[in-house]
Amino acid sequence: MIGRAACVATLLLAAAGAASADGPVATVRVAFDREGVTSTQADGPADTATGRAVTADDPVRVASISKLVVAIAVLRLVEAGTLDLDADISEQLGWTLRHRDWPEVPITLRLLLSHRSSLTDGAGYWQVPLGEPLAPLLDDPRAWDAAHAPGTFFRYANLNFPLVAQVMERATGERFDRLMARLVLAPLGIDGCYNWASCDAATAARAVVLYDAARTPVRDDHRGGPAPCPVVVADGAPCDLDRWRAGENGALFSPQGGLRISAHDLAKIGRLLLNEGSVDGVRLLSPASVRLLLAPAWTRAPGNGLGHEEDAGDGQALAFFCRYGLATQTLATPQPRCGDDPFGDGVARVGHGGDAYGLKSGLWIDPASGTGVTYFATGVDAADRGARSAFTAVEERLAAGGDRTSR
Repeated sequence: MIGRAACVATLLLAAAGAASADGPVATVRVAFDREGVTSTQADGPADTATGRAVTADDPVRVASISKLVVAIAVLRLVEAGTLDLDADISEQLGWTLRHRDWPEVPITLRLLLSHRSSLTDGAGYWQVPLGEPLAPLLDDPRAWDAAHAPGTFFRYANLNFPLVAQVMERATGERFDRLMARLVLAPLGIDGCYNWASCDAATAARAVVLYDAARTPVRDDHRGGPAPCPVVVADGAPCDLDRWRAGENGALFSPQGGLRISAHDLAKIGRLLLNEGSVDGVRLLSPASVRLLLAPAWTRAPGNGLGHEEDAGDGQALAFFCRYGLATQTLATPQPRCGDDPFGDGVARVGHGGDAYGLKSGLWIDPASGTGVTYFATGVDAADRGARSAFTAVEERLAAGGDRTSR
């Protein structure tokens, strides 16, 4: 005879399978204002194998929203006088970084953060293992946009952020994930981490599993146990983080997309921006730095940039990127062929989206009204295009969707 617990588990798994058959596996949406969270919605399983329900307190890999949080840390170092947005980063890297066709143009943090450095993801960035330097990858011509000088063209490329991380490490001597904890996460009381090494076992056990559109787990399937090695290692090499060297390989802890953070804690990042650099009595940035962070550094015009991430192609009817700042995207650009308004109301919200391993995520604030929303969905079919924007249909629903009380 099947016990009660087994029956409950069977029913949970059946419900999870039914829920994911024609929609995302799990969704979480948190709305907030300057004072705190105003509503929370959480639906579906964080882990289909166990039927564990997702909550807004579970850590999830939020993909490229990670870049925005890195930019907050960079500006903290700028305010401290440790970094300079407009200095040649070659001085910090310890080796010369130049586009070979425009060697007179220095690459700066401002260009990296705003994706105007002329770097591309054509040579990769994720594959360099622990103990090996990232620098030789920049000698590959595929790592550079051959047609555009640095500072003249917007091309969204993840490789910018491992270089930002290397500059941060060289300037401070601290490992990137620990530096992010010191500069942003710990002061705000956020139990998050870049690539798990700085999170405790209990946090890792609550991870939201990422699924592709076929409902196959592709990231963070811990089954309640510890996280695996948090960095890429060469075949047969040990996962020994004592081999880390400051500024050698900034891709190790995935600054471009590896932040694990809960939706409730991500809302705290949004409130920090709404409150011009302080939240719950803690000040991280000056109001001037927040304004700099959020202001567009690039606005789409004919021939001055790509409207999509390069692996998504730029031949789509609507552009995803139309305005971009220092790791922030401004929505609802009033231009033809701009599809950057998943809310559908024309409001110029600022934040960042995320897209990786079947996850779609977003953190968007409306400074004028003092409100914001963060959301994520797992197991998303990227082909399920939205009706009014270049975002997916599930992102459009979560952006402007109704609210319910969290479990």
